[in-house]
Amino acid sequence: MNRKQALAQFQAELHLSYSQIFTYSNCSLKFKFQYVENRPAERVSIALVFGSAIHSAIERYYYSLKNKGVVEPLEAIYEVFEESFEADFEKREVPIIYKKETPNQKSAIETGKGLLRAFYENIDMTGFEIVAIELPLTARLYTDEKQPTELILTGIIDLLLKDIKGNLIAVDHKTAKQSYAQETVDEDLQMTSYAYLLASNKYVFPTADVHCRFDVMRKLKT
Repeated sequence: MNRKQALAQFQAELHLSYSQIFTYSNCSLKFKFQYVENRPAERVSIALVFGSAIHSAIERYYYSLKNKGVVEPLEAIYEVFEESFEADFEKREVPIIYKKETPNQKSAIETGKGLLRAFYENIDMTGFEIVAIELPLTARLYTDEKQPTELILTGIIDLLLKDIKGNLIAVDHKTAKQSYAQETVDEDLQMTSYAYLLASNKYVFPTADVHCRFDVMRKLKT
């Protein structure tokens, strides 16, 4: 099951995702418009299209490594990125809002290639086993009194690794202009939700530590 299929399945039942929690925490009105009233977006940030294409390219890298035991050529990773970017870009029926670091489509593609080259040249998989890629998980939520609710927590973990000690590591890929502060990472609820999903689906024991990692590619000039 790929990401699109998993998202379609999630929509079929009453669910709660990290994206919904994040949206509600930052702007309850946006949550109402997007998830309650299901209003169509009036515009789309280039960051959404860009990030989706980067994920597709990295997904190809890890799938090749896991299923074939080989590293895809960098040009093949570029091709996946460009195809995903252009396909997503063309299907948008609302205006695309650009950012300072990516003021047009061409610059966004060049920036993406730069990030992927940095990823390709610096990623080190020594001592790690790939357990799963784009892993969709669901788990029922409970009240403080341990009573089941109607809500299902959903999530798709970008990458699940196992180190030489047998520890599982949930990895999420990010693109950002600024580096992540450790305090920000520690308070991020995304990995909390992933830890809950992994424990609920018996990947780890309920009280076991869950190792989590953000792999952040920064949108810099070089």
